[in-house]
Amino acid sequence: MPSNGGSGESTSIQPPRNPTPKKSERPPVLKKFKSLSPNDPRPTPRFPGPLFPAVRRVTSLPPSSDRRASIDTDASAKHSSGISNVTSSNLSSIDVVNSFSDRDWMYPSFLGPHAARNRVLTVKAAPKSPSRGGGERLMDGVQGKVVDEKQQIDTPTNKEEVKIVASQVSTTNITQSSSVSSSSARRIRGMKLKRYFIFCLVIFSCIFPVSYVTHLRNIVARLEEENINLRRWCSETDVVGNKGNEVLQPEDDSSLNFFGNADGRTVALYTVVFTLIMPFVLYKYLDYLPQIKNISKRTKPDKEEVPLKKRIAYMVDVCFSVYSYAKLFALLFATIFLIAFGGLALYAVSDGSLAEALWLSWTFVADSGNHADSVGIGSRIVSVSISSGGMLIFAMILGLVSDAISEKVDSLRKGKSEVIENNHILILGWSDKLGSLLKQLAIANKSVGGGAVVVLAERDKEEMEMEIAKLEFDFMGTSVICRSGSPLILADLKKVSVSKVRAIIVLASDENADQSDARALRVVLSLTGVKEGLRGHVVVEMSDIDNEPLVKLVGGDRIETVVAHDVIGRLMIQCALQTGLAQIWEDILGFENDEFYIKRWPQLDGMQFEDVLISFPDAIPCGVKVAADSGMIILNPDDNYVLKEGDEVLVIAEDDDTYAPAPLPEVRRVGFPNVPELPKYPEKILFCGWRRDIHDMIMVLEAFLAPGSELWMFNEVPEKERERKLIDGGLDSSGLEKIKLVHREGNAVIRRHLENLPLETFDSILILADESLEDSVVHSDSRSLATLLLIRDIQSKRLPYKDTQSTSLRLAGFSQSSWIREMQQASDKSIIISEILDSRTRNLVSVSRISDYVLSNELVSMALAMVAGDKQINRVLEELFAEEGNEMCIKPAEFYLFDQEELCFYDIMLRGRQRQEIVIGYRLANSERAIINPPKKSEPRKWSLDDVFVVFSSGS
Repeated sequence: MPSNGGSGESTSIQPPRNPTPKKSERPPVLKKFKSLSPNDPRPTPRFPGPLFPAVRRVTSLPPSSDRRASIDTDASAKHSSGISNVTSSNLSSIDVVNSFSDRDWMYPSFLGPHAARNRVLTVKAAPKSPSRGGGERLMDGVQGKVVDEKQQIDTPTNKEEVKIVASQVSTTNITQSSSVSSSSARRIRGMKLKRYFIFCLVIFSCIFPVSYVTHLRNIVARLEEENINLRRWCSETDVVGNKGNEVLQPEDDSSLNFFGNADGRTVALYTVVFTLIMPFVLYKYLDYLPQIKNISKRTKPDKEEVPLKKRIAYMVDVCFSVYSYAKLFALLFATIFLIAFGGLALYAVSDGSLAEALWLSWTFVADSGNHADSVGIGSRIVSVSISSGGMLIFAMILGLVSDAISEKVDSLRKGKSEVIENNHILILGWSDKLGSLLKQLAIANKSVGGGAVVVLAERDKEEMEMEIAKLEFDFMGTSVICRSGSPLILADLKKVSVSKVRAIIVLASDENADQSDARALRVVLSLTGVKEGLRGHVVVEMSDIDNEPLVKLVGGDRIETVVAHDVIGRLMIQCALQTGLAQIWEDILGFENDEFYIKRWPQLDGMQFEDVLISFPDAIPCGVKVAADSGMIILNPDDNYVLKEGDEVLVIAEDDDTYAPAPLPEVRRVGFPNVPELPKYPEKILFCGWRRDIHDMIMVLEAFLAPGSELWMFNEVPEKERERKLIDGGLDSSGLEKIKLVHREGNAVIRRHLENLPLETFDSILILADESLEDSVVHSDSRSLATLLLIRDIQSKRLPYKDTQSTSLRLAGFSQSSWIREMQQASDKSIIISEILDSRTRNLVSVSRISDYVLSNELVSMALAMVAGDKQINRVLEELFAEEGNEMCIKPAEFYLFDQEELCFYDIMLRGRQRQEIVIGYRLANSERAIINPPKKSEPRKWSLDDVFVVFSSGS
């Protein structure tokens, strides 16, 4: 479309339109542009956004210098309208020229100022004119236009042209807007200060007239009083003249110093009024003080500055939170202020002295009923106000005292108070073994008249005390103190006097094995961080034997570990191989009967162990702690070992104060023929369930069983996964020489799965607490109990009953129920050892006698209590539980005597030394329980070959 111009006119060519395009060849519909002539008087329309077609303005200016000249001429012609108009006009012309080949894409005005692109401006230096001002010359010098890329190539530029970035225009606009906003902020702040000064002026104008009027009224009252006195005096003396003139002499009273001549009551009244008004004024205009300070210092105020009222409230809050005595001091200050302020007000409205007014104010504060005798309206108003403030203050005092008492009681109730004990036992953690552990510790402390046991756990104190009360056990003088806290926090450890304890027991948590051992490791690290140090040793209950070395590495020599899972597993195997051994272990580990003690006896120095063995009428020596060998304990030493100075003797006794050495008794040292050990026969054992340490149990069986034995493993774990778990535990089933593994997959609580097993052919059956349920004690025990009942019921229907003579010895303990009696008779054919975690379930199973023995966590609690009493006992237990070294076993009487031979127990002990064994007890043929450390060892009695003896044997 041609534009109005000469040779320099620019044309806008539009593509020709096809009047009849085919439907298939029709191009996409584009937005149509609206072209406007530059001579069009109508303003350029602005459309709101890209939804409307853009506007194209066609210019007729020449492409090069002519167009630049026209822009300059147009700018000069419009200079009279102002500098800002010229600048905007020139910039608009620049945008028209440079935009997309003479196409002006209009930016929507409602979106705000448009950020200009970095376009190139060609500025032409304007000629100097003497008649123009500096501003005009500046604007002439800034005139220019934008040239597009084609024009920059074709048109040469003059040396006087410079390039300016058009984005500076938008920066100038932003600076101007920011200056306007700052000036408006200063104007608003000035208006606020003006209102503040006006308010202060109003307050002053109110106080000053009131005080001045009060002063004038006092003067008038005094003059009236003098006038009355003068009239009275004149009427009495009837004298008129100079004397009257002298009486009527006015006092020198100036209104300018009325505060100095005013009496004390007026000053007190002013002080009271001023004190009452000032808090309201300060609260209203407290935030203006920083602004006045900034104005006086001529500093710029900070926009993020916190108001003064909020800062004061925050400081008061912090003071009350940090300092416990802040509330008390604030209440004391409020009381003193009320007494002083009330006394001053009473002095202003009454006729008494200031001291009398202060005393009345105190009586009003202390007793609100004392103001009933007040006379006068002013006195009554003030006295009522003082009494109201006194009631409020005493209510605050009562609340403060009540809160303090409640906080102290709550602290005691929640177990937050400090424990002041010495030489006590500290238990860290909470588990189902705590009840039996407390029983054993209470029995151990009975000989010393009781003691203190402190329990620190992350539970509520009241809940712990209720759980302990449910035990219904007499602690025999031992006090159990519960505190709520975390063993991982040093402050909680100091709260229970951790540096003064005799022993620390760290219980395993109810989590899985790895998490429980990780928590035990953190507790040990926390104990090593106690600055005061530890006086006693630390007994840590571990869940996995693989984690034991790490805990000992961290804790050092003070740490003694008891691996609960390993102890139970080894005891189950020993009890399965020897009937009745479980009851003996329970008697030795628990403090109710006989247990291990180590003590030094100087009178035994130089004696051989053979003589030491029969030197204690109330104890049985079984080892020596060698002082020369770093305190190593030798269990079952040689007969020719001579005790040296510093050596201690390991014995089995009822208590540590119930035994002492005595003169050697008279015994018969008669030799006895050496009876060879009975040969071991292959056995068939069944494992029901899968334990985490089952590979260790298999290794122990490999050491004890005879070649050709079979171990059946019945559980829900797939066979391939079993092999993988055994290999991960370090056991290669192909390397087993004495036992053969037989895998059976099934559920031990489903009868049809159990019926597929030859239950009547097994010598021993071990019901294990399954690994999948070890986190839940109740579910694990329920499963074990169900498996036990099903196995006994199946055996009772498959096995023939024993004859009456063989079972007559056990009928006294049989149940009257027929089905339980059948299961009890079936138990004589095979040994069933059940692992029951909860001691309450264990008691139920033991009473019914459907299982030979039940091993539970109570044995672990016994071991923990014994090691807590003496850390050296842990070495003895580790050796007795191991598959190598000395072991506790049951031997027949034919190894030591003839049938119906009359011997004392000392004689049997000496015959046992011929076999390198230490006889510690016996079980008679007509008895169900063994007697460990029998009394009256020197009294002879007849023995039968059906009797058995409990011995410590070297295993060789």
